[in-house]
Amino acid sequence: MKTKTFSFSTAFDLANYALLTLLGLVTLYPILNVLAISLSDYKAFVDNPMMIIPQNINLEAYTLIFKNPLLISSYGNTIFIAVVGTAVNMAMTIVTAYPLAKAKVRGERWILFFIIFTMMFSGGLIPVFLVVKNLHLYNTLWALIIPTAISTYNFIIVKTFFESIPDSLEESAKIDGAGHMYILLNIVLPLSVPVIATVGLFYGVVNWNRFFEAVMYLSDRSKWTLTILLREIVTENTDVLAGADPLNAQKVYPKTMQNATIITAVLPILFSYPFVQKYFIKGIMLGAVKQ
Repeated sequence: MKTKTFSFSTAFDLANYALLTLLGLVTLYPILNVLAISLSDYKAFVDNPMMIIPQNINLEAYTLIFKNPLLISSYGNTIFIAVVGTAVNMAMTIVTAYPLAKAKVRGERWILFFIIFTMMFSGGLIPVFLVVKNLHLYNTLWALIIPTAISTYNFIIVKTFFESIPDSLEESAKIDGAGHMYILLNIVLPLSVPVIATVGLFYGVVNWNRFFEAVMYLSDRSKWTLTILLREIVTENTDVLAGADPLNAQKVYPKTMQNATIITAVLPILFSYPFVQKYFIKGIMLGAVKQ
């Protein structure tokens, strides 16, 4: 009986590994294909558009896109939104979650109700647009930061994590005369690194990839983000493709420039993930289940 159980368990593990390996390859293939095309010349792409290994390596596409002033300004705008936006998101989420998790706030249930209510119902596209315009945020980068300062889902994760921290730590600090701000900065936050890293990654990825809000609120090319620029390049907007050097741009196949732009847009997120990977699963589990 034990032998049958062991055999079934082994077969299940092998099937599980095979399935996960297949899913990993399916996920990895498009990235390798895009990278290979961006590093190859036009002839290599025509001969083998499904390549995963670069052939006839040509870096002209990267040279051209980094000479494009639109790419430089778009990169700067996207970095600003990702860094400042994530900082604002984390600050607003923490100062909202902490008092509702630890302090005795009057009307706590009603406050939570109105916060969670926004997950099911929103103000609508036109009212939000009018608010942004009337606050003079239209065509500014702040239009992509302030209206989305807090994510209700991330707020719930952080609040639940704060609730899992033993109250005895705060009570001991209060006996010594510590205030709420001191407790938050010196006790709660150091113990909350996993959930802060996880939620910070969530916010950072969303801010880096903001597209709909950028299309809605940014009309000036100097305010474009990478997502808008990438859309113009993918649709083969010749004005954007030839922004750096019209003569040299004609020598590079548009598909190569498209893939080179995609790679330059996703690399920062790919490189940042390993630094928070060790906190990722721990932060999700501790923030999702109250202990």
